[in-house]
Amino acid sequence: MCWVTARSLAISALHICPPLPYSSSSTLLLCSSSQPKQVYCLKERSTSTKSAKKMRELKDVLVEKDYPHIMWWKEKMLTCVKTSSIQLVTRLVYSNLLGLDDNLKNGSLKEGTLNCEILKFKSRFPREVLLCRVGDFYEAIGFDACILVEYAGLNPCGGLRSDSVPKAGCPVVNLRQTLDDLTRNGFSVCIVEEVQGPTQARSRKSRFISGHAHPGSPYVFGLVEDDRDLEFPEPMPVVGVSRSAKGYCMVSVLETMKTFSSEDGLTEEALVTKLRTCRYHHLFLHKSLKNNSSGTSSWREFGEGGLLWAECNGRHFEWVEGDMLDEILFRVKELYGLDDNVTFRNVTIASENRPRPLHLGTASQIGAIQTEGIPFLLKYLLPSNCTGLPAMYVRDLLLNPPAYAIASTIQDICKLMSNVSCTIPEFTCITPSKLVKLLELRETNHVEFCKIKSVLDEVLQLYSNSELNEIPRLLMDPTWVATGLKIDMETLVKECGCVSRRISEIISTDGESNQKMSSHVNIPNEFFEEMESSWKGRVKRIHLIEAYEEVDKAAGALSLAVTEDFLPVVTRVRATTASFGGPRGEIAYAREHKAIWFKGKRFTPAVWAGTLGEEQIKQLRPSVDARGRKVGEEWFTTVKVEDALTRYHEACANAKTMVLDLLRELSAELQAKVNVLVFASMLLVIAKALFAHVSEGRRRKWVFPTLIDSSGSQEKGRTNGYHEMQITGLSPYWFDAAEGSGVRNTIVMKSMFLLTGPNGGGKSSLLRSICAAALFGICGFMVPAESATIPQFDSIMLHMKSYDSPADGKSSFQIEMSELRSIIVGGTSKSLVLVDEICRGTETAKGTCIAASIVETLDSIGCLGIVSTHLHDIFKLPLTVTNTVFKAMGSEYVDGQTKPTWKLIDGMCKESLAFETAKREGVPEAIIQRAEELYISMHTTDEHDLSNENGSHKTNNHPIVDETPPNLSFVESTVQMQKFLKEVESTVRMICQRGLIEVCKMRLTSEAVIRCVLIAPRQQPPPSAIGASSVYVILGPDNRLYVGESDDLEGRVRAHRSKQGMQNASFLYFLVPGKSVACQLETLLINQLPKHGFQLTNIADGVVISNTGVELSFLLSTSQHHFLTTKTDLTGLKVF
Repeated sequence: MCWVTARSLAISALHICPPLPYSSSSTLLLCSSSQPKQVYCLKERSTSTKSAKKMRELKDVLVEKDYPHIMWWKEKMLTCVKTSSIQLVTRLVYSNLLGLDDNLKNGSLKEGTLNCEILKFKSRFPREVLLCRVGDFYEAIGFDACILVEYAGLNPCGGLRSDSVPKAGCPVVNLRQTLDDLTRNGFSVCIVEEVQGPTQARSRKSRFISGHAHPGSPYVFGLVEDDRDLEFPEPMPVVGVSRSAKGYCMVSVLETMKTFSSEDGLTEEALVTKLRTCRYHHLFLHKSLKNNSSGTSSWREFGEGGLLWAECNGRHFEWVEGDMLDEILFRVKELYGLDDNVTFRNVTIASENRPRPLHLGTASQIGAIQTEGIPFLLKYLLPSNCTGLPAMYVRDLLLNPPAYAIASTIQDICKLMSNVSCTIPEFTCITPSKLVKLLELRETNHVEFCKIKSVLDEVLQLYSNSELNEIPRLLMDPTWVATGLKIDMETLVKECGCVSRRISEIISTDGESNQKMSSHVNIPNEFFEEMESSWKGRVKRIHLIEAYEEVDKAAGALSLAVTEDFLPVVTRVRATTASFGGPRGEIAYAREHKAIWFKGKRFTPAVWAGTLGEEQIKQLRPSVDARGRKVGEEWFTTVKVEDALTRYHEACANAKTMVLDLLRELSAELQAKVNVLVFASMLLVIAKALFAHVSEGRRRKWVFPTLIDSSGSQEKGRTNGYHEMQITGLSPYWFDAAEGSGVRNTIVMKSMFLLTGPNGGGKSSLLRSICAAALFGICGFMVPAESATIPQFDSIMLHMKSYDSPADGKSSFQIEMSELRSIIVGGTSKSLVLVDEICRGTETAKGTCIAASIVETLDSIGCLGIVSTHLHDIFKLPLTVTNTVFKAMGSEYVDGQTKPTWKLIDGMCKESLAFETAKREGVPEAIIQRAEELYISMHTTDEHDLSNENGSHKTNNHPIVDETPPNLSFVESTVQMQKFLKEVESTVRMICQRGLIEVCKMRLTSEAVIRCVLIAPRQQPPPSAIGASSVYVILGPDNRLYVGESDDLEGRVRAHRSKQGMQNASFLYFLVPGKSVACQLETLLINQLPKHGFQLTNIADGVVISNTGVELSFLLSTSQHHFLTTKTDLTGLKVF
């Protein structure tokens, strides 16, 4: 294919831009002249005159704006993995929005064809899968057919014939399942319906776009006719992320609600938490994320955006620029096909005096987000039967704690609820997005109207009850924060009463005696049930008196016709007593054809004698379906019965149309009240959540804490200083105090605690319990304690164990340092900081010093909190602290054994109970005994010498390199191979140490030694190499070397050994701190090893890499080498 402008078909070489992506059967060229209005897609043909004329016809015209959408679909096609869908993809062309090749069968896009009609619909929503109703099926062609086959599990129509365009479809009855499959995989779907009813001969049925299905927003067309409640998923917003002077900014737009919110000043961790807990439809990243204080434009090269990059990197996103809010709103209108005049309401709530959202680590480790092995908070805050919208409200409140005024109000509401003695409503909950969408599209059925009325009546019930009416008044502010809608109590009550009465005037309630189905003796009741149940009982009969009467008359006429024409025949048949094979006959309901017919066999008399029923038998004729085809040999009818059936069906259809019109008119009328309905619905959701929490809290014997305002001047209950937290009788929230389980602790915290204690002594549980109690308190909830006074913290930050992240190339210690950096940067004197087992992921001496420095920093900030540690040498350091208090988890000596008491006490604890813990977990006794011997010897003989060693080691006691494995089967001489290994190892260590010597002098107090490890044949790297950067040397069978680097050493070893002749290759590797260092050392080895007499297979790589212009010493001195601490192993050897 060739892309040329309409202005000229002759394009000079000077005007040709670099080629765009193209398929194997086409070539794409784009003219660089002044912005052409249209771009034409031309098939490549020979240069003959005839072909040139055909090219000038410009058969395939593609508007320029469609090109990005076609490339978007091409990317989707490349992700197909099923054999059937891949075969369909080969028949596509990328010249139109459908991907149809007009040279294939049924591929014509001429005016008047169905394909042309579909293309017009597709051009309105170019990135949505389009399903077009054709008879009893919904069909898709081209790109859309491939998507259906790949993601919805459908088979191609017509099999895999190569001469036809791709086509797939689903039956009408399976539409919902197909839409669920597509939206679950992130696709939006546009549904085109046929206009039902008779059409003229040889004329195509008219079609229209009936609606859309998006992830989080289902297809609702036709629901007004349904008699069931539709389950509505949580709406999925379109999210935009940018960077501002205050921090990170997140814009969230809900197309269903026509609302947007903008949160600025977010920390990176809080933003990642929001992205992790929010299922969004589309993600847009602003180009401001690429720029920061370091001046770099490569997002992945600086640390402050690394966490966000890791979150976004595995997801689909698009870059945007310009004003973030305007750009996101424009993209939303484009994505959902909205008119430009559609407006979105700002529901942003000011964040002043509001605590910062929880960090991802805090939310995960405290159980606010479901995390394996962590007690889930909602399981203990709410009873097990409280799920759905109320549980989601509580979760969002925990992740985004409210301001003091709202938290105080929530607590007041809970206190009132705990003292209620009267009955309370059921609290009907409706998803706000469901309300808005059904009313907007006028698809609200009578079931939903009844639920809306229940919501309104329950609000009125709360208000009218003298014991309850204070609760809805207090709920107004929390509901305002949740919805962004500000409505006063009197207006709410007035509007709820008005709307409730209006619904009562139209909608039929249960128990109305005048809504019963028709019933006649000679017609099966199931016929009337199925014909009338789709519209009766929905609206009050008073609005449709004439329609109801006409149905009643038509039903009576049908009964009369059946009685006169069918009953004599049935009576005759029943009067005949014959053996098997005699006449059969009955009045039956043909459900498939919605008809009452006579069903019989062998009822025609052999001799016509004018007896009973003969005249009616003569009037019978074979029954036919809607297309005039004979139904079967057993079904018969008469002209009179058919006329009566037609009259009855028309009467029912007319009544149903009038019912649906009334429901749609009511939807349109209530759309003006949608804000009141959303507010009332959310008010009940919050009320249900808080009632559930209070009932569970009372069962668990939790208490309401005393809340202290951050200003220190206001307090709920008494006067006290702000900078203090007191919790008496605190128990872990996952223990049930009502059952007497758990050890209680009393916390009086006026400053930082430096906490020590044995393994299994309860340090982690204490930190998690304090964090949960503080979070519950600042949200207005009850806490698991006997009494508590909790200040309104501006942030609660909990750091516990860290894991490495191989995908990000970060060790567990790097992740820990990243989280601690965020805590230190975000901590204030009003923060609660809890750090568990600080700096346990690195070498003890330097880890102790880092921990001590962090404790000093937190002490100077003046925040409340706890830092727990097993690094007991921290007490030997000259700490500069003024407010930090030493605390410990107690232990006692019972029956010759030291056991933890799980009680918080003053002082220090240097007993770790490590051996006891290992024994309790089943570690073999021999290992523990040997460990005890080594522990005694280390602390009695060699401790002083080892601590003063400064890099000199005895070779026989402290080998630098692992011993060579005894069996090297791939060499002829083991001795020669060992000698060669030692030469390679010695040279590698010497070259790399020379490269690092400068930075060692600047950063380290002693010499850094490269520790080489051999991976012999049939061996693999140890777990310690997982997620770490490494440099490796392959020792080939011909003694030639290959040098490489990797962050996935195990995978790289497996890949090399999969090659021919490399199955038994040996590897020599050493770990380095970071990929950038690994790359530089790899280059250094490639360039230096040949100078020492070694032959390399990849010497050219060193030339390419060395041309980057970055010197090793510069890189080592400017990269993050403050993380490159050396570790001391048991032999005293300092290694990386």
